[in-house]
Amino acid sequence: MGHRPRIVELTIPSEYGYEKLAMRLAGSVAEEMGFTPDRVQDLQTAVAEACLNAIEHGNRLEADTQVLILLSIEPDRLAIDVRDEGRGGPPPSEVPEPDIEQQVAGLMPTRRLGMYLIKHLVDEAGFVEPEMGGGNLFRMVIHLQRNRES
Repeated sequence: MGHRPRIVELTIPSEYGYEKLAMRLAGSVAEEMGFTPDRVQDLQTAVAEACLNAIEHGNRLEADTQVLILLSIEPDRLAIDVRDEGRGGPPPSEVPEPDIEQQVAGLMPTRRLGMYLIKHLVDEAGFVEPEMGGGNLFRMVIHLQRNRES
């Protein structure tokens, strides 16, 4: 009765620059699905940030580690899982909302903006327990809003 989502996988090394491949792939899939250009850009930014977090924090920039990006394509939504090898330990259980004014003024470090940004760019975002194996799994979901004009 239910349908199985179409799955697209990409594995990248834990090196800066490779997050752009994941960003482009997610953008291409979202465009094919019919997302608006603004939503495609939101998604690309969120995917790049999630990959950078996995590279920096989950894998600690260790060259022998990888990040797995899994896109689950369904008729009305796109889910993106970003999984690292977890060498940086478990993910934070809660990420406090940053004080952007204080950060811009240079009174606080500019860390933790990535998670804040991701959560405001997609419809759902957060760490989930991996079904198998170790590492950290961050899931983002963006819902397709169909244009009613036709």
